[in-house]
Amino acid sequence: MLGAHASVGGGLALKGLPYVDGAGAGAVQVYVSNSRGWALPDGDPEQDELFLAGCTERAIPSYIHASLLVNLGSPTEETVTRSAETLAHALRRATAIGARGVVFHAGSAVTDGYAATALRQVRDVLLPLLDTSAAEDGPRLLVEPSAGGGRSLASKVTDLADYLDAVDGHPALGVCFDTCHAWAAGHDLAAEGGMTETLDALVETVGAGRLALVHANDSKDACGSTRDRHETIGAGTIGQAAFAELLAHPAVAGVPVIVETPTTGHAGHAADIATLARLRALSATAEPVSDKSL
Repeated sequence: MLGAHASVGGGLALKGLPYVDGAGAGAVQVYVSNSRGWALPDGDPEQDELFLAGCTERAIPSYIHASLLVNLGSPTEETVTRSAETLAHALRRATAIGARGVVFHAGSAVTDGYAATALRQVRDVLLPLLDTSAAEDGPRLLVEPSAGGGRSLASKVTDLADYLDAVDGHPALGVCFDTCHAWAAGHDLAAEGGMTETLDALVETVGAGRLALVHANDSKDACGSTRDRHETIGAGTIGQAAFAELLAHPAVAGVPVIVETPTTGHAGHAADIATLARLRALSATAEPVSDKSL
């Protein structure tokens, strides 16, 4: 299930399904509201039905990425309120289009000494949403660790322990692992065995089966930079060998892998999906994969 984040401006099905086909995507992620705004559009029921039918016909899972403004740890009350409304909206839209989950960023305490309060806010907002989703067998919320910096509530994979503790380890909260974020946060994925070590730490921290989605993105910046700038697979500082290691890890078996890399139209994503497919095939062989051999 190698897929892409699809541009759907102009119609969820009208634009999204041709994008999926052009990219050769086996999974898809979309925005259902402005990625950098608070507006919460109702959506078009006809487009919703067509998108759901199209994904079902293609046998591909879909996901929603919530607005990048969402921050449940913010010391600003209005931001927390709007973030809660945005997640509730995204979950409703996910149900309407048959999406498996809603990705949201872990957020930040923003100011010194606010982390404990920020985690209480996470609990207050997420628990009702998680309880409702679980009771209705609805889409999961998927927390995505950040690139670090700015008093992030979770950037290293081990930071997810406190995040999960805040919601009593609720089973409806899944994890989205972003390679560029992990690299920016200081996980040396490019070192031999670095990706495996990071994923092992993730599983040890959150438990087996909690990883529900992967964002496969190379990076323009150095490890530990705390900068979230995506690059084409293999053209960045992480390198192709790390992605071969990612795809060979048992925790990723059966988990959709989405690219959010630079692209013009669907062409860049199609190329990255093809690269990941080749790396997956190489990782299935007994031969070690390194950037020098690729």
